[in-house]
Amino acid sequence: MTRRGVRGASALLVAATVAFTASACSDDGGSASGTVSKAASAASSVASEGADAVASATAAAGDKLNGFKDGVNAGGDVKAGAPAAGDDGHVTSKITVKNGTGSTQSYAVLVNFEDPSGNLLDAVVVTVDDVASGKSEDATARSNRKLDGEVRAEVGKALRH
Repeated sequence: MTRRGVRGASALLVAATVAFTASACSDDGGSASGTVSKAASAASSVASEGADAVASATAAAGDKLNGFKDGVNAGGDVKAGAPAAGDDGHVTSKITVKNGTGSTQSYAVLVNFEDPSGNLLDAVVVTVDDVASGKSEDATARSNRKLDGEVRAEVGKALRH
């Protein structure tokens, strides 16, 4: 689990513990320790779901990138623009590919969406097909899920094929 996931789970656990402990002090017959245990279980479940979503997105992006056979490292040909959050909560980043070869090329680009500490929040693969020699083309990377807070877009890997 990422540090962000651990911090998020800890924050949820503390908030849930305080809320449930306060309600456990009432005369409804429930024990405080049983209520705290339920809160801890719920917080753990929420953190696990977040980690599972990132793992799933990362695996899907990796599978898509691995599908490009005979790819050549093209990290120097690709740049990720500043991320922007849409009205739907998904984050986008403009990906610019500059083909410096002598022939038309296609690119597959792994884009990692990260928090300021470098923790992976989401990952997507963007393809940019048929970029003419000496030309640049733009594409848009869009997060698979809603992301909140400060997000960076980084090129994780780029293949020219």
